[in-house]
Amino acid sequence: MKFEQFELERNQSLFENEVDFNLSESGVHPLKLSEILTEEEQKEILNTELFYGYTNGTPELRQRVAELYGKQFSKQNVLITSGSAEANFLSVMTQLDSGDEIIYMVPNYLQIFHLARSFGIKVNILPIRQELGWQWDPDELEDMINVKTKMIAICNPNNPTGSVMSSEIMDKVITLAEDRNCWLLSDEVYRGAELDGLECRSFAGATEKTIVNAGLSKAYSLPGLRMGWSVGSESYIEKAWSFHDFTVINVAYLSDWVASRILEHSRRKAILDRTKNHLNHNLNMLLKWGEDFPELTFSRPDAAAITFAKLNLPIGCEDFIFHLRDHYSVLLTAGKWHGLEGYIRFGYGTPTDYVRDGLERVTQYLKKFSE
Repeated sequence: MKFEQFELERNQSLFENEVDFNLSESGVHPLKLSEILTEEEQKEILNTELFYGYTNGTPELRQRVAELYGKQFSKQNVLITSGSAEANFLSVMTQLDSGDEIIYMVPNYLQIFHLARSFGIKVNILPIRQELGWQWDPDELEDMINVKTKMIAICNPNNPTGSVMSSEIMDKVITLAEDRNCWLLSDEVYRGAELDGLECRSFAGATEKTIVNAGLSKAYSLPGLRMGWSVGSESYIEKAWSFHDFTVINVAYLSDWVASRILEHSRRKAILDRTKNHLNHNLNMLLKWGEDFPELTFSRPDAAAITFAKLNLPIGCEDFIFHLRDHYSVLLTAGKWHGLEGYIRFGYGTPTDYVRDGLERVTQYLKKFSE
């Protein structure tokens, strides 16, 4: 089996630690353990024996995750994974076979796109459209579903646009998935990073065949924990768990330990409040900066630490990115790596001074075009 190259991850991995300013980062600047654990907890963690732990996640953590989605869920509806990336991997591995078809939202974080195609699954892309506020047209979705369609895959809030699907369109997507007996897969790793501070509606529990994947890497500012989860029916979780035995077996015990504490209600709220305040401050700065450059057209996102800017220049987005990287030591991501040419993704979740200084380098680059 030959896997397609994941261009976004490969380009980030090669250069994110080599440039002066990495504005390709899509999460909020990481927290320190000393900022989220009490002194007593810090002492406790130093004296914790490093067990393998529960292969499906500790009961305490699974219950904490279940509570994020409502009273109809219990720990039996949750599998703890190594980041939301493993959760997405398991969703494809357990439910799709070569020859199946999925409908896939673009632009997107293209992990599932490349993974599914590598397994011989046909991926039918359905764009969210900027003229619709980066929303799907449900009529287009209905026309695309056929007898081979086994899954509809969504990213909400969306990466890279930061858009949140409206409740009206969500209802139509859910109805279509249920009527056509399709799996509904929603990557919700950015839920909790809404700029208005109001968590968007989750797809969790929408149908018996709905899978929601999320984690602590983005809104919670804890990517180093590599902590993710799947929420679904008990039968789905059992099947995903059986595949999980062949991937990582279980997540790091210390990551589980920390996650079970920071998902306590008051501490979780404090982290997400920090996220909201930081993102609004930096986004306002970024959009103000963008007003001076007609070469880029920004739209204000609803959520996440990223925004998608239209490139108004006679140059491909990859060429723009590579020249900026190689000559100005700033890394952004190309819209092509998200499935849409002609756009650039800006990350603004890092410290304010860092974002500002990185944008000054981009200013120098853009001035070359006006000259």
